[in-house]
Amino acid sequence: MPTNLLVRPYRDTDWGRLCVIHDAARLDELRQSAGVAAFLPLTQAAENEGLFDYTVCVAEADGRVDGFVAFSDDELAWLYVDPACYRRGIGRALVRHAVNSAPGPLTVEVLEGNEAALRLYLDEGFRQLRRVEGRMAGNDAFPAVARVLRHMPSVSRA
Repeated sequence: MPTNLLVRPYRDTDWGRLCVIHDAARLDELRQSAGVAAFLPLTQAAENEGLFDYTVCVAEADGRVDGFVAFSDDELAWLYVDPACYRRGIGRALVRHAVNSAPGPLTVEVLEGNEAALRLYLDEGFRQLRRVEGRMAGNDAFPAVARVLRHMPSVSRA
């Protein structure tokens, strides 16, 4: 994990970086799961899926935003990291921030096939509740299969 990583609240000036991060990372996610035809850029997805209905925080290192998370009191709804920064602890820091900020346990949906995200959540104390089949959130023309996970506070984290 970068030593100078700061997780802070979203600012309007972060919007351009969030779009770049989301669009690149979302394509990676969809390549492994529902298929890239289901892709919507953040400029559309933010409105369709209510990004700003959640608490949005960013991970910043050396003055540059490298990832973001959006969560509510009981749901971790968005987590994206710049693909150039994968496997550097940024996603983990954002998950921990959301878990520690929420008043109760969080649930998260992970698209089937997104094994890197699934491993991260399981490592951070989430456990699978169920598998669901349905339509993509915000883009219901596409079928999707997801695993619903819940953070179990009694599970110790590394």
